[in-house]
This record gives sequence, C-alpha cells and structure tokens, in this order.
Amino acid sequence: MTLEKIKLKPLTEEHLTEIIELDQLCFGGLWSLEGYKREIESPNSTLSIITININNKEKIIALGCFWAIVEEAHLTILAVHPDFQKQGLGKILLNHLLEEAIKKGLERATLEVSEHNQTALNLYQKFGFTVAGKRKKYYQATGADALILWKKLI
Repeated sequence: MTLEKIKLKPLTEEHLTEIIELDQLCFGGLWSLEGYKREIESPNSTLSIITININNKEKIIALGCFWAIVEEAHLTILAVHPDFQKQGLGKILLNHLLEEAIKKGLERATLEVSEHNQTALNLYQKFGFTVAGKRKKYYQATGADALILWKKLI
C-alpha cells in the first residue's frame, strides 16, 4: 500500500455499515449504529476515516473521533483495521485529528488508553501525550486500567 492511494475524509451516514464492521473487528462492538448516527449529527463530534481503493471499491481502513468539550479535544476512537496496522495510518489519523482540534481553537487533547496497549502508548508518546492519571478497571471486558493521557495543543 502506498500513501498516495489513501484518502482522509469525514465519516458520513453512507459509511455506517462498514464502520460497524470495523468497530466490531477492532473493539468488539464499542458503539452501536445509533451511536455512530448521533456522533455524525453532533456539532461537538469530529469523525474522520481513512479509505483505500481495493479492486475498484473504496474500503474504510481506519477511523478516528474526538469530542470538542469546552477547550478540550477528547479523543474517543482511534482504530486501524488489523490488516493495515503498522503502516503509519494511526499516525496519519492522529495527526489529522489534532490538526482539526487546533483549527477549532481547542487548547488540549485528552484520551484514555489501556495500560497494556503498548503500541498505542508508543504512538501517543511520540505525539507528546503524557500520563495525567489512571482510571481503575476502566475496561469492563478485561478489567484493565486505563491511563489518562493529555497534551497541550496551543
């Protein structure tokens, strides 16, 4: 895959069926169809996808979302299809989301990540996120703690 073949664009309702599949694959069903519809309609949500053309069909391979809450971008989702991981797509998507947050005048970015997700932690640390705290047993399925990360944007 070459980076010239990928497209970065907003998530729309036409993508919902495919997004539910990606969500199920990456998170085991974090958000429902109705949940994604609410996010698309919300003026406080920014949802972006990365697509690639495979056999003349556009396929969604990554999804990112943040909520604008007062002066903060709360990153809620950063997912890359397992078949396309370790190719820099998470970096591209995270950079895009942070740029969008800055355009909206947001001052900080925050997120929660499993303390066991070293790949994600490495990515966030490369972008300057630091640990601000911990949420005990945040992930119900595994009982794992979440680290709260934050970064100053402006």
